[in-house]
Amino acid sequence: MQENGSKRENRNREKINFMIVDLRSDTVTRPTKEMLEAMFAAAVGDDVFNEDPTVNALEQKTAALFGKEAGLYCPSGTMTNQIAIKVHTQPGDEVICENTCHIYNYEGGGISFNSGAQAKLLAGDRGRLNARQVEENINASFDWLARTSLVSIENTCNRSGGSYYSLDGMKELGAVCRKHQLKYHLDGARIFNALVETGDSPKSVGTLFDSVSVCLSKGLGAPVGSVLLGDAEFIRKARRIRKVFGGGMRQAGYLAAAGIYALDNHVTRLKEDHRRAKTLAATLQSLPFVESMLPVDTNILIFTLSDKLKSEDLVAKLKTAGIISTGFGKQTIRFVTHLDFTEAMLEKTIQVLKAI
Repeated sequence: MQENGSKRENRNREKINFMIVDLRSDTVTRPTKEMLEAMFAAAVGDDVFNEDPTVNALEQKTAALFGKEAGLYCPSGTMTNQIAIKVHTQPGDEVICENTCHIYNYEGGGISFNSGAQAKLLAGDRGRLNARQVEENINASFDWLARTSLVSIENTCNRSGGSYYSLDGMKELGAVCRKHQLKYHLDGARIFNALVETGDSPKSVGTLFDSVSVCLSKGLGAPVGSVLLGDAEFIRKARRIRKVFGGGMRQAGYLAAAGIYALDNHVTRLKEDHRRAKTLAATLQSLPFVESMLPVDTNILIFTLSDKLKSEDLVAKLKTAGIISTGFGKQTIRFVTHLDFTEAMLEKTIQVLKAI
């Protein structure tokens, strides 16, 4: 007997009601069936001996994409960033970065703890530095001043709502770094989110920098890992620091295979995450308890609530309805769309928000 339309509708509604939606981060994704198959089929060896063929293939593939000589697979983006800072600086040096950047705010004080360096924090345009302000903040070579040795930028900019740099902006910063013999690092935790919006090639960006960190476990949906990129000598030094930091993995090819699959299959689909983020933003902007929202450029939504509703109360109401979110500062919430945030989940989230 065929199920009538009302019964099907009720059944679909029940499925939506029981659906758990996780908007805390794009790090919450799980491997797809096809990615798992690639992981289980991986050829492996001992990566500390540089003998894991799948890790080597991932490093070579990512390096070639970004126009770099070599790569180094690490457990996390924090590790790749911190290794880069360690290679590029000496104790007592200064790192120029934007005041909301990940390397300063979310890496456990690693700039000072790991490298004995300090950060000079500049206020950018939604997380983005410009060439003029960097040049104005390079220390003169007096004995009593820290030696400016590194400029690090983040693309996309997490705390600024997923904003991204233009290619020209990154080129101008690079020119200042070369003029003053500074190293230039890219924290590309969500670099592919930026690239699918600008249309620039990975190589056109990668060749601007002395080092690049590419995260595989955010928008690309791999379970673990980031790849640090640079010239062969930089990566030779980085390998030793990875070992010192405890990042030398053995049969890591099972994880690296997920990264290869992600690079081959999950880049262009990032546009879907961006589309859903913009759809969700349109709903949020229409709600009486949302006071303001940062522009939504990619997959991150950051919005501020009015006094009508406390942020912790909204998080609790959403959780009761099966939607997991997190506070992101005073009266501020962050949503992040991702591989596991489906069209049905978008529909549910909109329905729940409108009902609050």
